[in-house]
Order: sequence, then structure tokens, then C-alpha cells
Amino acid sequence: MLESIRIEYEMATTPIVISGDIGPRGDGYVADRLMSAGEAQAYHAPQAGVFAATEADMLCGMTMNYVEEAIGITRAAQRVKMPVAISFTVETDGRLPTGQTLAAAIAETEAATSGYPCYYMVNCAHPSHFESVLDADAATALRLRGVRANASRRSHAELNDAPDLDAGDPIEFGADYRRLKQLCGGLNVFGGCCGTDVRHVEQIARACRSLFAEVRA
Repeated sequence: MLESIRIEYEMATTPIVISGDIGPRGDGYVADRLMSAGEAQAYHAPQAGVFAATEADMLCGMTMNYVEEAIGITRAAQRVKMPVAISFTVETDGRLPTGQTLAAAIAETEAATSGYPCYYMVNCAHPSHFESVLDADAATALRLRGVRANASRRSHAELNDAPDLDAGDPIEFGADYRRLKQLCGGLNVFGGCCGTDVRHVEQIARACRSLFAEVRA
């Protein structure tokens, strides 16, 4: 499906990158069933190999909640010579569910893989949960290129127990992304995670369009 969409839109000079997404082995909100980096590499290697045989341009490890799994996915991507991005999720305090800081998780992944990931992302957390982390740590902001945030400000535990899907405020969501882009100029992969829909994506585009225009100028 993605290949056919790419063919259609690239004819209109819109470049499209196909990302083969790899999710966590366990619950993305709970750091349980922890694997070593070696176990994670072996577990995720078959999926990395499948993607490598397709037209996918890269891999992305999504909703990583502990660093060993991120390292394992990165090494699996290395083994099949595929570019890879790593996307961590964080709690309301900006830390991974294990308690590790985002900066430490990125640094450990970098050290264990000789800096192989193309870039890092944050997904499945509201911008307010990690905005202060980016503001305080220049090295983390430098390596972060993508955000796919939740619409809701609720914690992972609250979302798990909620009877409804909290869509938050799409206009406020777009403004949040604008601030993130201003804090972290390298951000250029934007999307939505839990609770988001086309309204949120539209507001992100509206809020951030002028910032990208300034970069091009």
C-alpha cells in the first residue's frame, strides 16, 4: 500500500520515505519482560530482515521504554544494513518508565552502537512531559529529530485505565509542537500518537509552517 502511495505522490515531486516500524516486545507503557541487548537483537532480527527485503527505506524502533531493547533493534538494523531511528517513550517526568533519563538512554544507545541510529524520536507521551528535558539538555535536543506525541496530558497509567480516548485540544497541540521546534531546531519528523487524528496533524502543520519557511529562507 505504501509503495503504491509513494509512486502516486512522487509523480507530483513529493518525496516520501517508507519506514518499517518495529514495536516493543511487551507493553509499551510498562517496562516488564526486560531483555538484554543480545536477546533483543535476536528477537527483533527476523522482522528487521523482512523489512530489509522490501522497499522500506529505513527502520524505526517505536515506543522503546528501556534502553537494552533500543540497542538490540539498532544492532539488528545494522546487521541487515538498514538505517534506523529509535523512538523512546517517557513518563510525565520526562524519564523512561525504567526511571532512566532520556539523555542517558540516548547516550547509552550511542555508545553501544557506535552512534548508528540516524536520529532519535519521542512518541506516546504528551509534549508537556518532555519539553523541559529538551530545554535543559542541548545534546539530547541535537540528536532528536522526530516527535509523535499523545493528544492527552494523562500519564501512561491513567491512559491505561481511562474509559475514553482523550483527544485533548488540537489547537493547543499544534502550539506545543511549535515550541518544541523552537527549542529543538533539528525536529523535522512530526506526527501523532494516542488520541490524535487529522485535526491534530493539521494544527501541527499550521503552527510550524512558518518556522520551516524561516529555515528555508
